[in-house]
Amino acid sequence: MLYHPIWKIKRVFRLLLVAPLLVGSASAQKPPCTLKLDQLPQSIELRGFRLGMTFEQAKASVPQIQLVRPDEFGVARTSINPYFDPSFDRTRFADVRTISLSFLDGTLVSLWIGYESTFKWQDLDVFIAGISKSLNLPAEWPPAKRGGRQLKCDGFSVLASMIAGSPSVRISDDNAQKTFATRREEAAAAADSVIGDQQTKLYYPSGCSALNKISEANRIKFKDKDEAEKAGFKLASDCQ
Repeated sequence: MLYHPIWKIKRVFRLLLVAPLLVGSASAQKPPCTLKLDQLPQSIELRGFRLGMTFEQAKASVPQIQLVRPDEFGVARTSINPYFDPSFDRTRFADVRTISLSFLDGTLVSLWIGYESTFKWQDLDVFIAGISKSLNLPAEWPPAKRGGRQLKCDGFSVLASMIAGSPSVRISDDNAQKTFATRREEAAAAADSVIGDQQTKLYYPSGCSALNKISEANRIKFKDKDEAEKAGFKLASDCQ
């Protein structure tokens, strides 16, 4: 008769119990959204808008869109309110309260649509099921902040939430968001940087007008005033 220590028997028993759970967990995992932005189909729920279209294309499609001057980062934001403006096509924009558009360098990178209480999908789960089918997206969306649901795909994300009792959807170009964040960080770093005069050992903040007096040959750049002071430079009196 073979002898098996009791600890080995218990170990095998535990493995037999855990194995079905692991298989069940793996089979329950949903595949990620691999859809790319340019693969999103035209959907009637988006009312003719699509990420990647230019401002000129959006304006040609909806003349009520007003030209907005881009900010220092190349971002221009504007909104239209079809529900409150009688000049809009009531058929095309039926049940749409507000549409917000964000352009980066003249290209649409974020689209938000808020629907009215008359819209056909008023429950969030029903709305997600409908918008997923309309855009060929997976039906399972993980929870997001403030009770919404967000789906991250290949290069873009989709957020569904309830606003003022009615559904809304936001589609964002994630790569454009990264570009915007990088520009903000670079601008912040540039604002903190200072220029030193190697001849006088004085430094000048980037916003100081006296900076123009320094010749290019004598200039040295520091990431901030602390770095300049560690190098032995002092703040110019003209900038105090």
